[in-house]
This record gives sequence, C-alpha cells and structure tokens, in this order.
Amino acid sequence: MSKPIVIRFWKPYGVLTKFTDEQGRPTLADYITLPNVYAAGRLDQDSEGLLLLTDSGQLNNRLTNPKFEHPKTYLVQVERIPDENALQKLRVGIELKDGVTQPAQVELLKVSPEIPERPVPIRYRVNVHTAWLKLTITEGRNRQVRRMTAAVGYPTLRLVRWSIGSIMLEGLHPGAWKALTPKEIDTLT
Repeated sequence: MSKPIVIRFWKPYGVLTKFTDEQGRPTLADYITLPNVYAAGRLDQDSEGLLLLTDSGQLNNRLTNPKFEHPKTYLVQVERIPDENALQKLRVGIELKDGVTQPAQVELLKVSPEIPERPVPIRYRVNVHTAWLKLTITEGRNRQVRRMTAAVGYPTLRLVRWSIGSIMLEGLHPGAWKALTPKEIDTLT
C-alpha cells in the first residue's frame, strides 16, 4: 500500500482554509496546485502557521478527531503580560461556553519568537505591553486558543500554529509548502 501524500504549509494571515471562495478572498488555491489534497483541520482567516494537507481521508480523520489527541502547539501573542494565576488556569482547563477545555501546556516566552512580520500589523497601543506564549492543546474547538486566552483576561492579538505532533513549521516561510517524508508521515499515524 502506498503512503498518502501529506504536505506541510505555512498558511499566511488572511488566507481561507479552503480552495474556493465566492467572494474572491485568498484561498489555499492561491498557493497549492497539488491536486486532490485537502486540509486536515482548519486555521481561521486571521490565524497563520502550520496546516497539514493530505489526499488520505483516513489520515485526515485521524488528524482532526480529538480522540487521537495530536498535540498542536501555538505561538500566541497576547495583550498585556499574563500573571502566573492566568497561566495556571490555562494549565488546568478553562470553562468555555461549549464546556471545559482539556489542560493545556503553556509557557510565557522570555523572548519574542523569530517569525516573519504579519502583512497586517497587530493593533499597537503605546501603554499596553504584549507577551508571547507557547501553548499546546490536544483539542481543536472553534477558535479555542483565542477563547481560552480571552477567558483568562489576555486577548490574543496574533496566533501562529507552530507544530502538529512532531511536524513543525520550521524551515518554511509564509505561503510555502513542502511534502512530508515517509518517516514524517509515519509519526502522524
């Protein structure tokens, strides 16, 4: 049996996680011409970073079904500097409208990550500092990370998915994609 095709793609800010759009907004088709691959999961239009695409429906299901608990790590720029109490709440689970989240791994980064500037800058206010978090979850609820940081009082300003399992964004730039090796694909199954 042949291996499925799987690519890793740095979805830029403002791009929809689909191949067509009636309103003419940027889509995956503006970057990916490989036939018969589909996004395994979603990133909102205003989120950026790692998106996996595959031609395998079975692998797509495995990557998107929460029961398989594939860890997804995000670099999250938040408004203000979170205190330890807020970080601890994220670590134990947050009550959202659709239920309590699973515990997250979260770390306040001492240094801003080295990632390209966004084409549309985040809002900037002279008197309000920002901070970067490295946050890992195993769920994939709609806008979950944004809702979690807002629930503890630190709204998300920029969200970059850095990794899914052992597959990382590293080595790509916004709009670029690369096929996974058979060994990398094996880590996802």
